[in-house]
Amino acid sequence: MIAVWAPLLLPFLAAPLARRLADALPPRAAAWMLAGTAAVLAVGTLCSLGLLATAGLLQLPPVAAIGHLSLPWLTAAAPSAPPAAAAAGLVLAALTAQAVRTARRHRLELRAARAALPACPAAADDRHPDTRPRHATMRRARTPQAVLACAHALLQPGEHPLAVLDDERADAFALPGRLRRPGRPGEPGRIVVTSGMLRALTGPERAALIAHERAHLTARHHVFLALAEHAADLHPALRRLRAPLGYHLERWADEVAAARVGDRAVTARAVGRAALAASHSPWPTRPRLVPAAHSGPVPRRVAALLQPRPATTGARLRPAAIALAACLALSTAATLEATADLHHTVEAAQRGTGAER
Repeated sequence: MIAVWAPLLLPFLAAPLARRLADALPPRAAAWMLAGTAAVLAVGTLCSLGLLATAGLLQLPPVAAIGHLSLPWLTAAAPSAPPAAAAAGLVLAALTAQAVRTARRHRLELRAARAALPACPAAADDRHPDTRPRHATMRRARTPQAVLACAHALLQPGEHPLAVLDDERADAFALPGRLRRPGRPGEPGRIVVTSGMLRALTGPERAALIAHERAHLTARHHVFLALAEHAADLHPALRRLRAPLGYHLERWADEVAAARVGDRAVTARAVGRAALAASHSPWPTRPRLVPAAHSGPVPRRVAALLQPRPATTGARLRPAAIALAACLALSTAATLEATADLHHTVEAAQRGTGAER
């Protein structure tokens, strides 16, 4: 059962490698790589702790009797299993409690954010037959009614609804939808923006802001963030992946917004001015799980939009990629080997019972 410890130790090596590799990848690829790394290592951690706890449970007389296992054989084969199992059980209980708290906090924050919004508006194409961006009109929009009408004009038919809150405090974020369940209708994701944020930007910058938030909803970036949160709860080394993942998700949305509006400089100004407006008068009730255009290291994002780096050659990426792939493969293989070892131990203990008889 030596292999069972590898998935608990490898995250300390794999997490720095993933961070280093992400900085050399395009934003979308970096986000998927970080999320996949966190998922594989988190699952390996859970499996290892579960296997350690199970190995100790097998040496309890009631469990051994149910499984027809030879308790003397198990005790002689793995004398250190009970202490390790006790420690693994305590850690699993703590991790379960932490995961429940995190999931409950996310649910309550999202519920509160949805409750603070007005009723879901009609589709954009129902409000404006011509839904092409109206930048000239947006420049002249100053009253709340004009800002709301022009903001809806930026939406294309069938896109996520827009909720404009009449609030002088500046904020904008992508609020994920709610799945349909028995007895409860579903709810689409919504782009939430305050009138204070809209008035802080020019027409083209508003278009870039809304395109950025739309990109978050379309790619379901909240799922990436939730995965990173739970992975960080499972292993301390995986906490180092949360901030890089958040940054690359924002960069992913930045690139989508820049392609949509057709101007990287406008998108960079929108990100910078949105962050400046939000820092002066932040909206305090934004859930921590939802992504926002003005979050993360804004100067670094603006610099990336204004001066995109040349593509990194495969030769420079290869060593870090190979090392990270080796860590993930070793973690997976060690988990499978530890599972097979436990299975063989159970079979041998059952044969030991037969020999005693």
